[in-house]
Amino acid sequence: DCLGTPIVYSPVKADLTGNIKKIRAVYDSNPAKFKTLQNILEAEKEMHGSAWPKTGATLALMWLKRGLKFMLVLLQSISDGERDEEHPNLIRVNAMKAYEIALKKYHGWMLQKLFTGSVYALPYKSDLLKALEKGKEVKEEESIEKIHQFLLRVTPILDAIYEMYTKMNAELSYKA
Repeated sequence: DCLGTPIVYSPVKADLTGNIKKIRAVYDSNPAKFKTLQNILEAEKEMHGSAWPKTGATLALMWLKRGLKFMLVLLQSISDGERDEEHPNLIRVNAMKAYEIALKKYHGWMLQKLFTGSVYALPYKSDLLKALEKGKEVKEEESIEKIHQFLLRVTPILDAIYEMYTKMNAELSYKA
């Protein structure tokens, strides 16, 4: 909801939510067995054989981690003060950097063009920060510090998920 124009970004939100639901459904089916994401991946690897990792919660987590990486790189770029000097309240530069790092190599030509066009519907940085503050008026420096603290806590978790995919040879490189 922080990214502005609902019609433009609602498919992204639906995709992230759908991936979370798929992973949650596996967990909910047997919480004792699926205490960790690694437990889920190991069980699916055994269960799906040669179809793994192209199926189930493993595939959902792969796309979820990529989406989360996009968000973290976007927030890191904002936190680092990267911006378009001519338009400092726009976050297009930050979004394009995040896209280049996290998602572009997994998208075909059409999705790449769609994303490039969609950055024009992104909110202003001030509106994004206000949305992250749930509408409260907070100084930009305070919001940036909160983002920084959030990134310090969340980035190692996402890095661990990426490392798990590498160790389990679960990463797929096909384009959507």
